[in-house]
Amino acid sequence: MMRLPRFRYLAPTSVAEAAAMVADGGPSAAVLAGGTDLFPNMKRRQQTPGTVIGLRGIAALRARSLDLAGPARGLTLGALTRLSSIEHDSTIAAAWPALARAASLVATPPLRNMGTLGGNLCLDTRCSYYDQSQEWRAAIGYCMKREGDVCWVAPSSPRCWAVSSSDTAPVLCALGAEVALVSASGERRIPVSELFADDGIQHLTRRPDEILTEVYVPAPAEGERSAYVKLRRRGSFDFPVLGIAVRARFAPCGNVESARIFVGGAGSRPQEARAAADKLVGRPFDDDAIREAADLIAKVAKPMQNTDFTLSWRKSVAAAYATRALRELIGGGGAPATS
Repeated sequence: MMRLPRFRYLAPTSVAEAAAMVADGGPSAAVLAGGTDLFPNMKRRQQTPGTVIGLRGIAALRARSLDLAGPARGLTLGALTRLSSIEHDSTIAAAWPALARAASLVATPPLRNMGTLGGNLCLDTRCSYYDQSQEWRAAIGYCMKREGDVCWVAPSSPRCWAVSSSDTAPVLCALGAEVALVSASGERRIPVSELFADDGIQHLTRRPDEILTEVYVPAPAEGERSAYVKLRRRGSFDFPVLGIAVRARFAPCGNVESARIFVGGAGSRPQEARAAADKLVGRPFDDDAIREAADLIAKVAKPMQNTDFTLSWRKSVAAAYATRALRELIGGGGAPATS
């Protein structure tokens, strides 16, 4: 049995109190939301914080507000919103189906009842050489991400290639969502797409003294649709080895007016397939458009040999999964309905 290391536990009741505790704790402090990522990492000694700051007592982090007609025009979710709550919310499923779908595909029902939206966004990057027991990692001399100095995925590389495995991250990037980051010195709001850095170790732009407190999702425009597909070995539990999030706005005639596409599970951050989105704009959403865009999405998906399945197979199925994601925008086939 793997046991947690010793640590001091603090239980703030407000965001301001939590931010002050994070500032006082310094680099040895860790913030705890649902615990589905942090606690396993601590048991494997991948993370060994001296202080753990639990957020569960902060009611404000579970708040939500919805405004689809007023000036705010969107949905605000507290960082402690459970993934299962998003999964089963009919309003979210109707307005932002890709977000509800992504939440429903995270892990298993018990873990979705524990896991939070903020925690899933801040999920640690993963790698076959990193997500092992301490004894296994010690046997290979550890790796660059923790205690070692070599990335075993690419031994000559100066950087870590651990993979972003969040399901909600590429979706929220495609939807143009933003997050609020709070520290003892103030608050800032940034696009979700700017929350991530292309580095397996320093994979978040969130500062160590900041807490992710809210996620804001803008209201969908008229004619807007979204979809998310996920590749994994098992139909439950497993992390994505490829995730494709697409959002498109259709004109009454059926042409694509705008689009945004992000690929997850194939790099250290969600990657935007901008050329694929541009290829769709201004034209009918027909088989030719889908095929051309899917090929461009597949070119963005450049997986490394650091997760499940063989590298060559993952590359070969990228276009097929991209096609599936695009077709889900129109219910699997045919042209979008006109209004």
